[in-house]
Amino acid sequence: MGNNIILKVDSIKKYFPLKGGGFRKPHKWLKAVDNVSFEVKKDSVFAIVGESGCGKSTIARLVLKLLPLTEGKIYFKGEDVSYLAGDALKRFRRSVQIVFQDPFASLNPRMRIIDTLSEPFKIHKIVPKNEMKDRVVNLLEKVGLNADAVNRYPHEFSGGQRQRICIARALTVSPELIVADEPLSALDVSIQAQILNLLQDIKRESAISLIFISHDLKVVHYLSDEVAVMYLGKIVEKARTEDLFESPKHPYTELLLSSAPKIRVQSDESGVMDKGSKLKTLSSKLITDIPSPIDIPTGCPFHPRCPRRFDICDKVVPELKDIDGRRVSCHLY
Repeated sequence: MGNNIILKVDSIKKYFPLKGGGFRKPHKWLKAVDNVSFEVKKDSVFAIVGESGCGKSTIARLVLKLLPLTEGKIYFKGEDVSYLAGDALKRFRRSVQIVFQDPFASLNPRMRIIDTLSEPFKIHKIVPKNEMKDRVVNLLEKVGLNADAVNRYPHEFSGGQRQRICIARALTVSPELIVADEPLSALDVSIQAQILNLLQDIKRESAISLIFISHDLKVVHYLSDEVAVMYLGKIVEKARTEDLFESPKHPYTELLLSSAPKIRVQSDESGVMDKGSKLKTLSSKLITDIPSPIDIPTGCPFHPRCPRRFDICDKVVPELKDIDGRRVSCHLY
């Protein structure tokens, strides 16, 4: 693993057993994450995008060791952290923190903010007791909150302020990697912009690496350096952000990008639609015929919804191959 790689995810799987055939031998499995691999570079933002239920949040929990792996390996700074426990797991979690989607559910409603932010200091024994309040105040100021917030409770803050507190809590132990799992989706649009700018400022000042999980393509385009597009538990395309947005290769990526709000492109006088309006029409397929992650189609998982499918697509699972400086899983290439 190169010196510039902070996290390497190697062929990880997470299958959940479903009721049906007894506890020990279930008839079916929900394949939430199925053979996913990627690398996160130091001081960079790696984004994971896709529809709800594609496995994005499961990957976040696997990386943080909040869920056990079914198969595969995870390496942090070259060390295998796939099956850590005890003190080794505690040390790992000091280096890797998470910011969840719902800031209110992430904070104990009975704990004052000073107690919430002091807790990691106590667990990891990194700040003397007499210095804790000053460190908490410094953290709050870093995320744009005043010192008078220390003695207040979560319900006394707005959603955006609570998310700032969650980000401050993630920063308490000076992590090297933060996993942000849909950190903006529970917030108003105007507040989203503030939190997005805060994340950018933190990354610039602290050189923290970030895994940013989102379904908001505009935010991903603005913030990330690399993007992985997921579909039914698999990565179907992975590329540098600008390359992916400028020239998507996988049909699902094309449809996903075309479904984002944009100025409508009119057809010309001959009645022939250009690529933009064609994709806009095809993007309606993203709303219908959504397959179940329990009964994943044979062959390419996307083929029932793909406007460019052909014979082999429903029979053979395409490999994730290197194509023009990116990775694509499609029989078209």
